[in-house]
Amino acid sequence: MDFPFELLINAVVAGLLLGAFYAAVTAGISISFGMLDIVNIGHPAFIILGSYIAYYFNINYHIDPIVTCLILSPIFYFLGTAIYQVYYLSFEKRGQQSLRGLAFFFGVLFVTEVLLLLAFGVDYRYVATSYIGPSIHVGFVDLPLRMLVPCIGSLILFGGLQLFISHTFTGRAVLAVSQDQLALQLMAVDPIRIKRIAFGVSIAVAAMAGAFLIIIQPVEPSVGREYIGRVFAICVLGGMGSMPGTLIAALLLGVIESITATFYGPSWAPAVSFGVLLLTLAFRPSGILGR
Repeated sequence: MDFPFELLINAVVAGLLLGAFYAAVTAGISISFGMLDIVNIGHPAFIILGSYIAYYFNINYHIDPIVTCLILSPIFYFLGTAIYQVYYLSFEKRGQQSLRGLAFFFGVLFVTEVLLLLAFGVDYRYVATSYIGPSIHVGFVDLPLRMLVPCIGSLILFGGLQLFISHTFTGRAVLAVSQDQLALQLMAVDPIRIKRIAFGVSIAVAAMAGAFLIIIQPVEPSVGREYIGRVFAICVLGGMGSMPGTLIAALLLGVIESITATFYGPSWAPAVSFGVLLLTLAFRPSGILGR
């Protein structure tokens, strides 16, 4: 029996589309966890919150989900700065940001889930757009638009975030605060202000990822829990604080999950992808592009 190369190529392409979305989902945690050393276990809550806001405006006002979260991203940014301020005053300033800070973000995750359950119920919600359903066919390769559009949006978002970090003073200050806060203070820059800005950006990025998520699949309030392990795995696999490494790791895990699901079944995909993570950390603990 001949090896199904067409099926393999389609699986790889689907994995790349999925991996680009994973990169957008992980970008925010790469900032908060990789650069600020804040274990924001509640990160998926803001992704799902973005999904539901996109759903609300799509159903009631017929606005595209991506446009909704793009317009409302400043609100998510200020929400993120407010949450960081509470976290800083309650835990970081007192040197208690480890277990108590982790419990704080667990609380944010579960409170958000409960509020969404009360507001929308347990039913799966989905959006209606012109590009959910159709596919582009390039030879024997299928490119479903519900995956292609979020993929392109994710890459643009990720590229913009990388430009912000590497080509602006604030972005370089975010990198500096993750390495040497004292040196940053000597340059008359307030590290807490930089952290507040960076955390706000991470929450705004999470909301945009939520818009991509509800385009790809229907959502319900607890679906974000599926991404807790995955986002931290991609962040660590790519190298803590490395945005290019995060993108490479996300694409790698997307392809591995897609190939595994295609040939061995979806239930094997998470086990294989996390197995790759363990092997990578065993032979390269700093991750793919870690220092």
